[in-house]
Amino acid sequence: MRKESRLIRWIWWIVAVTALFFLGFIIGWFAKPTHPHTADDNVSSKYLREFLDEMQPDQIRQHLRKFTRLPHLAGTEQNLKYAEQIQAEWQEFGLDSVEMVPYDVLLSYPNKSQPNYISIVDQHGNEVFNTSLSEPVPEGYEDVSNIVPPYSAFSPKGQPDGDLVYVNYGRTEDFFQLQREMNINVTGMIVIVRYGRIFRGNKVKNAMLAGAKGIIMFSDPADYWASGVQPYPEGWNLPGGGAQRGNVLNLNGAGDPLTPGYPAKEYTHRFSPEDGVGLPKIPVHPIGFHDAAHLLRNMGGQIPPNNWKGALNVSYRIGPGFIEDFKSQKVRMNIHTNNQVTRIYNVIGRIRGALEPDRYVILGGHRDAWVFGGIDPMSGAAVVHETVRSAGRLLHKGWRPRRTIIFASWDAEEFGLLGSTEWAEDNAKLLQERAVAYINADSAIEGMYTLRVDCTPSLNTLVYDLTKQIASPEEGEEGVSLYESWHKRDNWTNDRDAPRISKLGSGSDFEAYFIRLGIAAGRARYTKNKKTERYSSYPVYHSVYETFEIVERFYDPSFRRLRAVAQVRGGLVFLLADSQLLPLSADQYADSLGKYAQRIAQLAHRHPEEMEMFEVSFEALFSAVQNFTVAARDFHERLQTLNRADPLQVRIMNDQLMYLERAFIDPLGLPGRPFYRHVIFAPSSHNKYAGESFPGIFDSLFDIENSADPQKAWEEVKRQISIAAFTVHAAAMTLTPPA
Repeated sequence: MRKESRLIRWIWWIVAVTALFFLGFIIGWFAKPTHPHTADDNVSSKYLREFLDEMQPDQIRQHLRKFTRLPHLAGTEQNLKYAEQIQAEWQEFGLDSVEMVPYDVLLSYPNKSQPNYISIVDQHGNEVFNTSLSEPVPEGYEDVSNIVPPYSAFSPKGQPDGDLVYVNYGRTEDFFQLQREMNINVTGMIVIVRYGRIFRGNKVKNAMLAGAKGIIMFSDPADYWASGVQPYPEGWNLPGGGAQRGNVLNLNGAGDPLTPGYPAKEYTHRFSPEDGVGLPKIPVHPIGFHDAAHLLRNMGGQIPPNNWKGALNVSYRIGPGFIEDFKSQKVRMNIHTNNQVTRIYNVIGRIRGALEPDRYVILGGHRDAWVFGGIDPMSGAAVVHETVRSAGRLLHKGWRPRRTIIFASWDAEEFGLLGSTEWAEDNAKLLQERAVAYINADSAIEGMYTLRVDCTPSLNTLVYDLTKQIASPEEGEEGVSLYESWHKRDNWTNDRDAPRISKLGSGSDFEAYFIRLGIAAGRARYTKNKKTERYSSYPVYHSVYETFEIVERFYDPSFRRLRAVAQVRGGLVFLLADSQLLPLSADQYADSLGKYAQRIAQLAHRHPEEMEMFEVSFEALFSAVQNFTVAARDFHERLQTLNRADPLQVRIMNDQLMYLERAFIDPLGLPGRPFYRHVIFAPSSHNKYAGESFPGIFDSLFDIENSADPQKAWEEVKRQISIAAFTVHAAAMTLTPPA
């Protein structure tokens, strides 16, 4: 009887526990929210609005003022002081950690005791004309020391002399025209070219390949003057004594020339300086257009084509050499620049992610400037500073992003993207596993007309959605969104009814992250009206006249344009770091791939006979793009039914989106350019600034009609098509269900 009683008690106890379990389960089931992400999304949206509203024009103005008072060339004491100031202020703003990260890289400086200049010499070797040794210093800066004179960084030493030949912009096609149509060989001569159209390093490479023994570059008013605008300080045009500094490397993504592919730490093996990657072999020097007019005034030789003529009051004759009365005169370059290994410092700040601390969103821009850097880069650095300050305010209110945010103040960008590339090399394994996106923060303003965005296609929709939440900074457009203002001024008419978004090229710090590591990337800035303002970049680019005052007086007196750029850059970082589902679009990528494939095929079809003869077909690429399009569509359909209450399922889908850009990386790199590994996007081989789609195919088709071995050339085209087809198909596979 006692045993039966005990058994009955056990049965009742089991029944009671089971009943309570089911009751708890039922209560829990019905208490579960239908859309568990809604509350989180609302909180994130509230904080986004607070974040954007926190950014203030007057704060940006103050940041720009304090970081442009003195010259701060990479490797100098003043640039280190600014790094230390940025570190201290980011800590005060409330970041979780801020560190200085040093590297020892090859930099290049003029010789203070032997200045660089160009001279015209007579038959006895006497100098009859010398170019200026420095630029006239702008008003208010007369007592400032350490203003580096105009020079071409990494130019080798040398004093070559010879006849001068004018080669327009120094582009590949200009040298082809010179040789093939004008029958002029520049071997052993000094060439002079206009700045503009392409990266200066490409001009130097082209001159070297053509056999020149020196190259002079100048800023022609046709390329660096806006119509109806006075030279600085009365306006924002380049004075005649102004000249563009800049590096003349051809690194192709290698980073420090002495440690290509690896971080330039103390223990790193270094090449000897003469064996450094991408260093020019001929002397190079920049001059202003007043000096250029003296060199060009007495040129002899052929009259140039009209599209080779600039806006100076000279004939622009090609040469070689001068007209009869001056035939005995030659041009001599006097270049004494020194290359030296120098320590540089990146500043890296972090906000630790609350839920996914192992996923990184990076906002990076450089700090080093050729002189004061009023536009390049400090308009961008001021925007980063304000973004950090605003993020710190949110942290004080209790906000913390879902993912980790990394802020970077890069050093030595002007010397070949060195600070950002060395840090990318140093952290490549981590970044390949953990980086969600990189938003670039170089110059924030280069014109006064509208927004400009360059980004990977997966960011397009996010950019459009964000700019609809930001106010236009333009007077008379109160109540108008930035999206509407941008759309009105720069419609993407040939592709869609939306504002234009451009491909990423290079020439700024996103290069290693996007083109080498395959991290989704984008950049935003305020720009000019490209339809009416035909000058290159902006007139005072890399000159002493890039001051705080040129921004305050002309480019953005209210600083509302800079705030709009801060809101775009900061908003992108916020949404990429705080959205539950990554706001990246595989559909947009598919749409772009289709257009890129059609365009590159059309380029090849300019040679129909050769395509038929060598059996060249793009069908494999078109098929791969179609596979990718279907995979992207199916992926986004699965996103619609995703159980967002399941963190594992969310993580799986997010990882597929994050790693999509990585899928376009070819570890072997592009032919002859091993650090450019993105099969869809890379800088043009003939212009580092311009982005090309399917660059491997594009480069193989370039000037193919003049190939010495057509069969070999078209075989390379076929090989590049197959690589592109494989890569696109492989990327499509990454979007399919994991199992």
